Order: sequence, then C-alpha cells, then structure tokens
Amino acid sequence: MPVTVLEDPAGDPCWSELLDRHPAASVFHSPAWLTALQQTYGYEPFVVTTSTGTNLGNGLVVCRVKSWASRRLVSLPFSDHCEPLVDRPDDLSELLAFLADQVRDAGWRSVELRPRHVALSAEPDTGDALGPPFRVAETFALHTLDLRPDAAAIFRRFHPSSTQRAIRRAEREGLTYEAGTSERLLASFYRLLRLSRRRHGLPPQPLAWFRNLVACLGERLTIHVASKDGQPVAGILTLSFKRTMVYKYGGSDARYHRLGAMPFLFWRAIQQAKIQGLEELDLGRADLDQPGLIAFKDHLGATRSTANYYRYPEHRPGVAASDWVVRTARRVVVHLPDAALDLAGRVLYRHLG
Repeated sequence: MPVTVLEDPAGDPCWSELLDRHPAASVFHSPAWLTALQQTYGYEPFVVTTSTGTNLGNGLVVCRVKSWASRRLVSLPFSDHCEPLVDRPDDLSELLAFLADQVRDAGWRSVELRPRHVALSAEPDTGDALGPPFRVAETFALHTLDLRPDAAAIFRRFHPSSTQRAIRRAEREGLTYEAGTSERLLASFYRLLRLSRRRHGLPPQPLAWFRNLVACLGERLTIHVASKDGQPVAGILTLSFKRTMVYKYGGSDARYHRLGAMPFLFWRAIQQAKIQGLEELDLGRADLDQPGLIAFKDHLGATRSTANYYRYPEHRPGVAASDWVVRTARRVVVHLPDAALDLAGRVLYRHLG
C-alpha cells in the first residue's frame, strides 16, 4: 500500500479530524503543539499515512530536526510520548519501512519514535518485528492518575506522610494558589523553572518556547503557582486535551521545599481538573535513574508503566566520552549568571529535540 506524506498537519483539517476520532490522540499530536515546535525551533512537522483522499484513517506525525549536529527525524521532539495513530499492524509496518527508507535515501542520520504503548521492535518470544529493525534506544517510567473517583477518594490514595502530610503543612503555612496564563504568572514560573534546572546542572528551555505554547494552546494551557507571603515558591505548567490533563514542566525554590508546595500544587491542579470534567492526569515521563521523581509520582497514587523510545538505525555513542561532557557541562551551568544560562538554553535546545 503506498505511503502518502501530509506536509502541513498543523494547518490541515484532515489531521484535526483524525485527532478528534482517534482514542490515542494526545496534546502532543495537536496542531497547537506542532505549531509551537515550528515557531520556536524551526522543526518541520509532517504526517505519513497509508490513507488516500481527504479522509485520514491513520497517521504517524514526525518532525524534521536539522542542526549543526545532525539531521534527524523525531516523533516528536520535546514530547513525552507520541503514539502512532495506526490501528492495523500492516499499515504501521508500511509507515516504518517508509521512514527507514527516508533515512537511507535522503541523508537523515536516524528516525526516532516515542510511542506510549505500541512495541516497534521484535518481541523476545516471537522474533516478530514491525518493518525495519527499530531498536529500543531509551526507556522511561510513565505515570498516569485516574481522576474519575471523587476528590476525597483521590486524596486518600496519596501517600499518607510524604504527600497528604505535605499538603496539610502547605495549607497550615498559608500557601496561596493562583492559576492562569498571564505574563506575570509566566515570569514567576520561568524564574522557578530556572532555579530547578540550575540545581540539576541544566539550562532552562527558551522563554520563547513557553510564550509560543501559551499563544498556541490558549485555554488548554495553565500555569499553576504557589506563593508564600506573596513570594512564588513553586510552579507547574499543565496542558489539556480531550479528557486528559498533562503535567509537562515544573520548578521550585529549594529554600521553601519544607512547606510542601509541590504536593499542594498538584492537589490544587487535580481539583481544577475535576471541575473541568477531566478524567486522567498524565504525569509524564521520568528517567529510570531519577528515583526521587518516580517516588513522588508513585506517592500521588499514580499508576506506573514503561515507555520505550525506538531508533533506526541504532547508534551507540561513546559512553565514557558523553558522560564526561555531561558532567563537565553541569559543573559549569551551576555557576552561570541567569542571562548566560538562558542564552545556553536558547542555543542548545534547538539541537536536542
């Protein structure tokens, strides 16, 4: 079956109609997310499909990532997961083969796919694979929280000491909560994000990325900020699509961690999601070497699963050399002034998607 390329999914109503119909569609497939990626980083989104005509029956969305480091195909940059919206294995095999041909024939270094559930490589007990030999490149923990029970039942599922007690501490300390998309809230959130990224030896994502997300997603994006005596101490950014709220970014001031601001913020975001009639909180991915983050999400009563990212062809960079570069960069980042740290983010993230 021939494969067709849809070059402008963000502006094509056929893509939006498929998202409306398909149960696996997420905010990361949405035209708003694709537009923000293109506006901020210059990535070129396109969709491959085995459908013909104006009615899309399936689709796999990919971005062309072009940088001084390499030319790659990624589905999708800066997205925790991006399921192929393809129901028939034969159709998915055709699309994977097409993307592999693009790598071989059009000079792309690799293609990387980030499905939430679909396995793209051979299962050990069957040896069967879909299309070309995609291999697992990275593995992450994913957490989701069922929001359908009433709020009291959700609170009871929180860990009694690390989460419930922290929320009660935050309430006793008089932390206040504010949500919206104003420039003031964005500035507060970004300052907190920068503090957290610095602690981890990383630059923050460009401020333009968040401004573009706000502009493109509108009411489907919310910035949540907790403050103590008027001073913002923690912030998270969530996205919504259909019946799901997605936690995407967060930051905090370490001087106030004892107040329980982060559990307090998630509790308030959950309450807001309930008011909006949402049914799931997608808490996003965590590296397997981040036990603290994984435990935090576990303690919210979330269900943990595993997500594999797949790459073709398989590349194996020198582990010792790359580790040395990362360790050196993190030591430098900690000492950079804010302006230099922000500049590093603007320069680097375009090449990292």
